[in-house]
Amino acid sequence: MQHSIIGWDIGGAHVKAALLNTQGQVVTVYQQACPLWKGLDQLRLAVTQIMQDLPAENCRHAITMTGELVDLFANRDDGVAQIIATMTALLANNEVFIFAGNTGFLTAEQVESQHYAAIASANWLASATLAAQQLGSGLFVDIGSTTTDILLLHNGRVITEAYTDYQRLISQELVYTGVVRTAVMAVAQTAIDDGKEIGLMAEYFATMADVYRVTGELNEAHDQTDTADGAEKTVLASARRLSRMIGCDFYPEELARWQAFAGNLRAQQLEKIRRACQVRLSLQEEFAPDAPLIGAGIGRFLVRELAELLGRDTVDFSACCPETVAESELSTADCAPAVAVACLLFVGADLSTQRE
Repeated sequence: MQHSIIGWDIGGAHVKAALLNTQGQVVTVYQQACPLWKGLDQLRLAVTQIMQDLPAENCRHAITMTGELVDLFANRDDGVAQIIATMTALLANNEVFIFAGNTGFLTAEQVESQHYAAIASANWLASATLAAQQLGSGLFVDIGSTTTDILLLHNGRVITEAYTDYQRLISQELVYTGVVRTAVMAVAQTAIDDGKEIGLMAEYFATMADVYRVTGELNEAHDQTDTADGAEKTVLASARRLSRMIGCDFYPEELARWQAFAGNLRAQQLEKIRRACQVRLSLQEEFAPDAPLIGAGIGRFLVRELAELLGRDTVDFSACCPETVAESELSTADCAPAVAVACLLFVGADLSTQRE
């Protein structure tokens, strides 16, 4: 008998979930803010809030994570162990499966310390695997609130030369930049203002959420992180925070100036991601010139632009998923890892990758 499946992606700043019905259709997706570095109570609160909207009957749960990296934990193994323990307690009386990368799914009872390295920060592999199995070949680009994942997919397989975050930072399959939480000072050291290049202050005055609010591209449903100064999330407040990056005061009549400034910061972030995409494409000689970019994550509006720069078509990650029964304010592509682990558990998919 098939059960409803709930996929969970436990991040360091957000918890995402996806509900599949007994036919394997995505019913809805969820996202809750979860500043996990503040304590495990934040995880309990976020999961409890989501569970209030979930079916009361027993479900099967598939879990992946990146939250083990937060400095709440002594190390990654400690984080994996504590997240699993917390989730299994919250999901008591339900079947719980942990995504362990190429090892596949393990029940919570099967997980031992030697599995922690495979479980840690493996959510990218779930998303890329589902995309590869559904779409065949392409360049998978998941731009989230904090990070960007870039994976080659070829003939239904994920082509990778790395696995851990450390290895993936070297290979540029992981670029630590996103459209909400990333500090502006981590994206650029200089920017263009009024036709002049100017150095940016190395201060946490503004984030990329401010940039994308000012450019009008940030969906409010994705904007769940506190601002740098704790003030409101309006265009004018965002422009004021950006003005501080170059030691200026903000005046509403100068909004156009800060829109141009935000546009320059946006372009620098986009170029950083484009260069990493080009690195991945250059390493795969047989990669078809007509293979598309597959966009996932809340920042996938940038993937369409990247595709134009690289001369390729785009496909939205939502094309990988079974028919959505009921729409929410979030898309399946916004919560790709949560959707992916749910779908992969449903079909019992082959999770092996191909190494370069």
